[in-house]
Amino acid sequence: MKLIDCHTHTQFSMDSEADINECIKKAIDAGLSAYAVTDHCECSTWYKKDHYSDTENFDYFNYAEDFYNSVNAVTELKEKYNNFNLICGVEMGQATQDIEVAEKIISDERLDFIIGSMHQLKGEKDFYYIDYANMSADEIYKLLERYFKEVYQLCKMNCFDILGHLTYCLRYMKCRNSINPDISRFDEIIAESFRILAQNGKGIEINTSGIRQGFGDVFPCLKYVKLFRDMGGEVLSIGSDAHTIEDIGKNVADGVETAKAAGFSRLCYFKKRKPYFINID
Repeated sequence: MKLIDCHTHTQFSMDSEADINECIKKAIDAGLSAYAVTDHCECSTWYKKDHYSDTENFDYFNYAEDFYNSVNAVTELKEKYNNFNLICGVEMGQATQDIEVAEKIISDERLDFIIGSMHQLKGEKDFYYIDYANMSADEIYKLLERYFKEVYQLCKMNCFDILGHLTYCLRYMKCRNSINPDISRFDEIIAESFRILAQNGKGIEINTSGIRQGFGDVFPCLKYVKLFRDMGGEVLSIGSDAHTIEDIGKNVADGVETAKAAGFSRLCYFKKRKPYFINID
């Protein structure tokens, strides 16, 4: 079985201290067929703090520095590890909230791969920081409605290769507060988002972090991986979302089983923003 890990973080992400050299060594030792470094870069706080008038909902700024440090390092290390399939990527957050910054990021020709993610909504904190215990069911569903609508707008932008961890917003609701909302009411807009991705030759990822972090499933779950397939989707990636060296490649084999159960026979990674397919078996 050929395993890939196309969503990982290193020392150049604000929430990771994983040494990038050790990360690459771990990926090689794990026998990965493709390994992407995709450090965080939030479009909504690309600049330094003094650039913004509204800073209340943000906990970190100046992602521009992190972005260039990461891309510079991976570009250099690709020369050192030229016999290994090392991919220079980025996890680009909230592209809808600063289109000009998103265009700066995607214009960097050194990038092989872009994950498009939605970690927080405009005027809200990152889903990680929201206190769901004090929210009513109606408030939670309104928040989710806004999330899926913004993901839909993100997909329409057609500015990334893979949609990152759809249903990320559910992780902290369930793990911290045992809140498990039924998102089937949003299936129509999710399906339409998937249809747009498929039409543009873009894909989704099976993010395996939920398995090891107590959520108990991948993001998104099998139902939605199948839905992506039903909407014509062919481009499917798998990522551990590792923030530590030890988690690189973690549960990606489980992600492969989800892909197979959804009817996929191939996985995809990107080089120079072009998809490359590998057979699962």
